[in-house]
Amino acid sequence: MPNSLLSPQKIVIASRESLLAMWQAQFIQKCLRELYPQTEISILGMTTRGDQILDQSLAKIGGKGLFIKELEQALEDGRADIAVHSMKDMPMNVPEGFKLAAITEREDPRDAFVSNHYGSLDALPEGSVVGTSSLRRESQLRAQFPHLQVQPLRGNVQTRLRKLDEGQYAAIILAAAGLKRLGLSDRITALLNPEQSLPAVGQGALGIECRADRTDLVELMQPLHHPETAYCVEAERAMSRVLGGSCQVPLGAFGEIINGSLQLRGFVAQPDGSRMVSDALSGTPENGIAMGQQLAQKLIHKGAGEILAALVPAEGWK
Repeated sequence: MPNSLLSPQKIVIASRESLLAMWQAQFIQKCLRELYPQTEISILGMTTRGDQILDQSLAKIGGKGLFIKELEQALEDGRADIAVHSMKDMPMNVPEGFKLAAITEREDPRDAFVSNHYGSLDALPEGSVVGTSSLRRESQLRAQFPHLQVQPLRGNVQTRLRKLDEGQYAAIILAAAGLKRLGLSDRITALLNPEQSLPAVGQGALGIECRADRTDLVELMQPLHHPETAYCVEAERAMSRVLGGSCQVPLGAFGEIINGSLQLRGFVAQPDGSRMVSDALSGTPENGIAMGQQLAQKLIHKGAGEILAALVPAEGWK
């Protein structure tokens, strides 16, 4: 553990101001206060472009990086020391000059089915409207349940639940981790196993970002780093990076360590679910990044390249 005598007088955490983002920042704040009681730990709340534009899908307005850029600007100009992100919101390439100092232990990585009237996806009548914010979830829903209507759903967790309660949707799909962190586990009707809905890259894990030159902060964050989670998440991110993963690409990856072996699954699909390629690998956790790259190549060999080329025609998916 880093020497608390060397800890700085003050650490400022940059965070989005949504309830979930603030919960995450406050969770890290609490952990750091326990580790470094002599240090003042404060939170700088910020509203990002991703929070402001709610009438369009993320895929259309520039992707999840919209939740990150303002926080990185605060790191760059010294208003904040670290930023706390959901790993599933982190672009696959961390910008030059920044570094992931730690990846925390993963909360439940699964997707959650939430409905006031139906117990499962299978129970939804034909034509039922299901809300989701991601092409990843949409493609899997359309492939398995072509008789359902999948409609966009933006906004924070509370906004999405309100739209469900108002009857705009028969059901919605959310990340289980966010509901559990906000104390809303009772809203989860059913948890979707990875065979039903393969999670997003990094789902359930938090990332702590800082400037690359702040080696002092990287050291201070090490007690919060969870190697097992990091091996899985880095493998998932490596797969996604090769495939050009973004909000424009229906793609999922999920790694878990079982009996000392890293089991990694991934898929790429067309948004309408009409075509999907998937595969899996297992190996040693330490080789996770190479496994992710290898899994991406297996998916390309199976036809993922053609799907991606059609989805990202302007600049090419490479």
